[in-house]
Amino acid sequence: MASNDWFDKDFYAVLGVPKDVSEADLKKTYRKLARQFHPDSNPGDAAAEARFKEISEAHAVLSDPKQRQEYDAIRAMAGGRPRFAPGGSGGFEDVFGGFGGGPRVQYSQGDFEDLLGGMFGGQGGFGGGFGARRPARGRDIAARAALDFTSAVQGDTLKLTVGGKTMTVKIPAGVHDGQKIKLPGKGDASPTGGEPGDLILTVQVRPHPVFTMDGLNLRVDVPVTFAEATLGATIEVPTLGGAPVRLKVAPGTPSGRVLRVKGRGVAGKKGTGDLLATIQVAVPSHLTKAQVEHLEAFVEAGPKESPRDELLAKAKAA
Repeated sequence: MASNDWFDKDFYAVLGVPKDVSEADLKKTYRKLARQFHPDSNPGDAAAEARFKEISEAHAVLSDPKQRQEYDAIRAMAGGRPRFAPGGSGGFEDVFGGFGGGPRVQYSQGDFEDLLGGMFGGQGGFGGGFGARRPARGRDIAARAALDFTSAVQGDTLKLTVGGKTMTVKIPAGVHDGQKIKLPGKGDASPTGGEPGDLILTVQVRPHPVFTMDGLNLRVDVPVTFAEATLGATIEVPTLGGAPVRLKVAPGTPSGRVLRVKGRGVAGKKGTGDLLATIQVAVPSHLTKAQVEHLEAFVEAGPKESPRDELLAKAKAA
């Protein structure tokens, strides 16, 4: 969008934010409005689509510090409202409020040069001419992509169709559900020959029935029997996309202890994570009469102390 169009648009009003809004509040407001009016949430609603484009246009300008400074300066010159009326002189009187009343702003020669330099391509003063406008950057595009768990862990290359354009995007290894990926230059083209916008891709990762991601690590819950946890055992643990590995469970291993398998996690740019196997002692829900008798004998032969004695003592002393 050429900067001379900014006289007619109040981007702060479009987003419903004050002129001194912080970057954080601006981002928060934009995300809320974008979710509300996104075409995916309002299929077939032309008004919602138009509103979404208006919101995106306002955010693209106000979120860019240089464009926001230029926009504020131009709006201040026009007193915050359009000044170029049809049939008017179109001269500096229109820009600065004219001589017949209305908001007037006084500027020194240096101010003129700074403002005109910002409006017309960074050429200070009048020497740059009115034709040397700074090319506007293309708008960013928001999109979503659904991945299966293995693709999210290992990375993938996807073909997406966004805004009528088909493109190939590379998804890095280790992306998490809800993560946003910025793909530079994949957004809308600039209407004035400037740089294209970016594609902001939100990743949705389908859950895996066994594994979860924790940074670069993969986690898995591994059930063991009471006897295995008490006496010790060597067990098989699944890996993502590979053969199971064998782990040694030490005698007396409690439920919740984590066993680590080096290098079997996510292989990302910052290194390779591990596989973290959390031991879960499986308690049988049905016992035979003989098993009950043996278990009662085991309890009777053991110490009479309770494993909760220390817990109760700490709670009482606190």
